[in-house]
Amino acid sequence: MPQVTHPAAQKGDFLVDYEEKVFEDVKAAPGEKALVTFHTVAFEGSIGFVNLLQATRLQRKGFETSILLYGPGVTLGVKRGFPKLGDSAFPGHQNFNEQIAKFIAEGGKVYACRFALQALYGHGEGALIEGIRPINPLDVLDIVLLHRKDGAFILDTWTL
Repeated sequence: MPQVTHPAAQKGDFLVDYEEKVFEDVKAAPGEKALVTFHTVAFEGSIGFVNLLQATRLQRKGFETSILLYGPGVTLGVKRGFPKLGDSAFPGHQNFNEQIAKFIAEGGKVYACRFALQALYGHGEGALIEGIRPINPLDVLDIVLLHRKDGAFILDTWTL
């Protein structure tokens, strides 16, 4: 019977070469923009959180970065907590809120569709994380078109 002769991995070991970077570290040219759209439900998969991290990375690379929350994406932008707002009911419960707050603090802009907020999910504007700008549902397409006109990098986040 074959035997494993290599010692078992230990805490602190490296299983992959995490230092090798294959591609150049791209930075934004002055005035370059990025838009990250979210049509995904909070906590229904990793894509919402992963692309919040991507939006923060784009911002740090020098892109003037905006986030658009529409449809179920508005669920990423509401205040949450249990038993009180701001409390973490489980580890990671505040990931979305904390990442959005960090993104805004670093100069990013976040917009949320008022239609989805109220008509689909029953929230008012007061439910949004501080710094998120509510917008008219007719603005959802226009923000994308304006970014397209400006030659922006657009990352669309979709699930469902």
